[in-house]
Amino acid sequence: MQRLNVAVLGAGGLVAQRLQQRLADHPWFALTAVAGSPRYLGMALDDVPWVLEDERPSLPSLRVLDVSSPHAVEALAKAGVSVAFSALPSEEAMLLEPIWVKAGITVFSNASAFRRQEGVPFVIPEINPQDLVKQSAGPLRHTCATNCTLLPLILPLAALDEAYGLETYTMRSEQGLSGGGQAYMEAALAKGTVEPTIPGEAEKTEAELRHLLGWNGEAELDCARTMRRDGHHVFVEATFAGSTDEAGVERVLSAWSQERRMNHLPSAPHQPLMLAPTIDVKAHLFADGNGFPKSPNPATERAAGMAVVVANLRCPRPNTVLFEAFSHNTIRGAAGGVVFLAELAHNMELL
Repeated sequence: MQRLNVAVLGAGGLVAQRLQQRLADHPWFALTAVAGSPRYLGMALDDVPWVLEDERPSLPSLRVLDVSSPHAVEALAKAGVSVAFSALPSEEAMLLEPIWVKAGITVFSNASAFRRQEGVPFVIPEINPQDLVKQSAGPLRHTCATNCTLLPLILPLAALDEAYGLETYTMRSEQGLSGGGQAYMEAALAKGTVEPTIPGEAEKTEAELRHLLGWNGEAELDCARTMRRDGHHVFVEATFAGSTDEAGVERVLSAWSQERRMNHLPSAPHQPLMLAPTIDVKAHLFADGNGFPKSPNPATERAAGMAVVVANLRCPRPNTVLFEAFSHNTIRGAAGGVVFLAELAHNMELL
């Protein structure tokens, strides 16, 4: 497989540095450029403050370029950069990602700006990979990954919907501080408390699930921030058209997970869902679909943090399922997920 030259849009943020980390030694993508805000413009990449708890990987000797400069973007395109991974805030992504697309560089975006827009595929590899082809006219140029809160909710529900027919669901979330960004997380940790409300999060999560599953039932979501660095934990009650029982639900989730393994892709978990008796937010943070690594190196152990853990399954009534699910929000829910999506597109020969 041809190794592609890629850029990261973002220099100093949590997701931007997760992207740099996961691309530092990637077998299919070569990190060739980093473009950021005026705050870091011209700075050597190694001099940009490293905000992840993991050790900074060995990164290429690069200087931060101007993410908003059409001339810089065109020069990168001419030099052979063909893919960009965007960690831009949504407002900036709306303005700047089209500059990169116009230059002929395929943008894989972690931002919400272009999600669910016509002509921009909006894809989770295990759920709707066919949309990479269906929704793009001509060469693949602009693609979006999903909201980080959606992943632990939608993967189990997609499996159960196929088997039993989802009718309604409620979800309550406890979301890690890193989902609000580095400054938000550091302020909360320094203060020792956090405002739990996340404006717009429930509405965004609900709309994305409806779009991806083509589903129109009743839903009620309540999303809240919690005093934990990483990891999104959801508590779900769902009703179905078909009759359910705990043993059957476990079989459905296990079979669905096995069927949707993508171990030919470098960032794929060994399987997307892992079943456990209960959720342990520390031990399960880096679930890889095979086990629970304690202190993995995300730069080389690409499956770590890419699986969703499902636990505490109950069927109090014949058509009702209760469960909890947990995933790493800046890995599976952000940087790892968008790199995984690009790997899928590359494997499908769309790049």
